[in-house]
Amino acid sequence: MTNKRINRRQVLKGTAALGGAAVTSAVLAQEEAAPNPPIGNAGELSVAEKIAGVDYTDAERAQIFDELEGMVDRIKRRRAEVKLKNTDAPALVFDPRLPGEAYLAQVNSVSVAAEAGPVPSDDEDIAFAPVTHLAHWIRTRQLRSSRLTDIYLRRIEKYAPKLECFITITPERARAAAFKADQEIAAGNYKGPLHGVPYALKDLIDTSGLLTTWGAAPFKDRMAEGDATVFTKLEAAGAVLVGKTTLGALAYGDKWFGGITRNPWNMDEGSSGSSAGSASAVAAGLCGFTLGTETLGSIVSPSTRCGATGLRPTFGRVSRAGAMALCWSLDKIGPICRGVEDTALVLEAINGGDEIGDAGSIDWGFAYDGKAASAADLRIGFDPKWFGEDAKASDITALRAVEDMGFKMKEIRLPELPYATLLSTLEVEAAAAFEELTLSDRDDLMGWQEARAWPNSFRAARFHSAVEYMQLTRFRRQVMKVMAEVYRDVDLIISPNYAGGMLIITNYTGHPSLTIPVGMEERDTIPLTGTGAAKAGPIKRVPHTITLWGNMFREDQLLGVGRLLEGASRFHRNRPDMD
Repeated sequence: MTNKRINRRQVLKGTAALGGAAVTSAVLAQEEAAPNPPIGNAGELSVAEKIAGVDYTDAERAQIFDELEGMVDRIKRRRAEVKLKNTDAPALVFDPRLPGEAYLAQVNSVSVAAEAGPVPSDDEDIAFAPVTHLAHWIRTRQLRSSRLTDIYLRRIEKYAPKLECFITITPERARAAAFKADQEIAAGNYKGPLHGVPYALKDLIDTSGLLTTWGAAPFKDRMAEGDATVFTKLEAAGAVLVGKTTLGALAYGDKWFGGITRNPWNMDEGSSGSSAGSASAVAAGLCGFTLGTETLGSIVSPSTRCGATGLRPTFGRVSRAGAMALCWSLDKIGPICRGVEDTALVLEAINGGDEIGDAGSIDWGFAYDGKAASAADLRIGFDPKWFGEDAKASDITALRAVEDMGFKMKEIRLPELPYATLLSTLEVEAAAAFEELTLSDRDDLMGWQEARAWPNSFRAARFHSAVEYMQLTRFRRQVMKVMAEVYRDVDLIISPNYAGGMLIITNYTGHPSLTIPVGMEERDTIPLTGTGAAKAGPIKRVPHTITLWGNMFREDQLLGVGRLLEGASRFHRNRPDMD
């Protein structure tokens, strides 16, 4: 057959067996390839029909031909004429609230139960103190913000290079903010419990005048055009920014353009992610608290690995305006701290709706009283299978501790449903958020190029069916109803972090979670991300956490039970040895 220009009509005739997403991808690939591409026969291209999960007759294929041609035209025109930025959110907005369900309205009010005592004489003891203590010492002027900031900056200088947990450090800015906080507090202008407390932001949260790199090589020189809403709120609360923490590139894993963030308890393994630097920095005592984000485990997982306390709020409770979008229907921002009640203080500062900046945000009050939130009449659900032979000793101890506190324990069973199929919606939304990387081939700049890494996932997602995406959103609504029924009988659920599909389920339903360290366990060293290492390393003693999964907007119940569990475990007596 002689070489000649293949027009779209010929290609479509030869590929009429393909499903919608697959056929458009095949045709666009033909048109964007060399001027004289070889024509494929129906047998070669019919594999896309299998990808789409359809089986058409010859007559049906002929009938849909013109529709497919129009589909390609629309896609080409949209790509050519519509420029989309990461900040352009979809018109479809996820709301975790089900029609007909009642959710407890709350008035903003936070009161912690923690008592601080006197300021320790040792700087390291101060560095590892929870925010509840730091806030008390600063408010009572036993500790100046300037001194605390210098303690953290010295620790960052010493340990951050080993941990590879900071992308940007802001010493001059931090010292100026700390000095200002000391002056304001001395003048009686106390702004609240975060006033003068040093913190760090995950480097996908915009801060004007500073790099916000998203952890990825294609964006390593990116300067934010404005400030994220959460950053603005923390500035108003008087918190002191010491720097921007690392994240796995585009919010996946712990490998970023400058290295791999380490677990401070075991420097031979990564900190997990994607809030890699946030969890690592807090666990290493490099700042008072941090903000992380979660789409599907990015607060829970690094908190688990590093022995930090991570609160993932109810979907929509915290505005994401000014934060990198990965998956609009899943992204959440939350605090990563060293203490349970620390997360309450941080959530109080960043909580609130944002109709203009984030269409997915919900204006809902947050109330927490540390002395009353853990009432013994709470019903705590668990599945005995989760605490079987695969559970760690710390898991069993935590369950027994909760039982001994007098809570009403109730066995639950989640319906056997294919929850993992929901992951396709994340792949589709993420591929849409970063379409430009795929179409421009700038995805080749990404440092992690394994099959499970983003570049490959974004490419593969082009073959997802739009119809299947909609079907999964319908299934998601079914799962939301299933969990609403479960929470009629219990107030919260306790489980090992990844048991029973709870991580996937609750991220898709929008329920909050609290991950807290409850002990130390010996386990294999986990191979570093993206290095090609396949074998586990030597056994080391590292933190072990457990997760509480709460009812919608009931972070107060999570924190109340979590505070008691934290007190029973006394994990704070442990510190990583990084020298």
